[in-house]
Amino acid sequence: MLYIPLFQSYLRLEKSLSLKTVEAYLSDITKFAHFLSQNDENIDEHLLKNASLKDFQNYLHQLFDEKIKTSSQARAVSSLKAFYGFLQYEKMIEQNPTELLEAPKIGRTLPEVLSVLEVESILTAIDLSSTEGHRNKAIIEILYGCGLRVSELINLKLSQLFFHDNFIRIIGKGDKERLVPIGETAQKAVTHYIDGFRSKQKIKKGMEDILFLNRRGAKLTREMIFMMVKELAQLSGIQKSISPHTFRHSFATHLIEGGADLRAVQEMLGHTSITTTEIYTHLDTDYIRSTIAQFHPRY
Repeated sequence: MLYIPLFQSYLRLEKSLSLKTVEAYLSDITKFAHFLSQNDENIDEHLLKNASLKDFQNYLHQLFDEKIKTSSQARAVSSLKAFYGFLQYEKMIEQNPTELLEAPKIGRTLPEVLSVLEVESILTAIDLSSTEGHRNKAIIEILYGCGLRVSELINLKLSQLFFHDNFIRIIGKGDKERLVPIGETAQKAVTHYIDGFRSKQKIKKGMEDILFLNRRGAKLTREMIFMMVKELAQLSGIQKSISPHTFRHSFATHLIEGGADLRAVQEMLGHTSITTTEIYTHLDTDYIRSTIAQFHPRY
């Protein structure tokens, strides 16, 4: 019996997980299967079905010895638990051997946050006389003004822009849709890019609806966005280690520090759980103290 293909169908059809998430689960299970068969390219499904708690622990020790990131180790545990939970659910095994398996603790480290002045200095560093200048300005305005993930940015389509309602429609993780407000500044930058530059490009077939294009009229890659952000940070003299995600983090932090409701920020970021959004609330003690002083009746 082919357990992995059955598990794949279960994740896609019954759990409705995104293709990217399913691929991550299957990758983890395949790696574990190769570990069980001493890295043989062929997967021994008998070994996989009959794996023990000791096998899982030995596998995690190997990941640790290989200096695999803690977050990746935790995801491997999650994938294994899902797989063996599926086998038990389908009555392919009687006991779930992963029930006592514990994931490594993940320490949450916050990325750098930019000040408003630093964001402005990055925008000022963009060469608007270059071919890509106005496109790059629109990208930074969207990243900071809407708090998008890189994947959401590069896949953003013209048909997802609803400027007359001051919203853009985003397809986020797990193919979940959300509406994100877009301010006048970002709208102007995007409109200027579309009307003044994008409209004059020769666009590759199939890319007609993609908003941000490269010189060849094709969709930008994640790597291109990372390189652009790094270069702009260097040009603007910012010493912090920043990435496109830094703008998303800055977006959320500046909103919360300005008094925005945490649940509203959760909706805009597309977080399933509000506990994920709470990592953006690393507010300084003065802000926390002033909030208590303003709203607590006994302070």
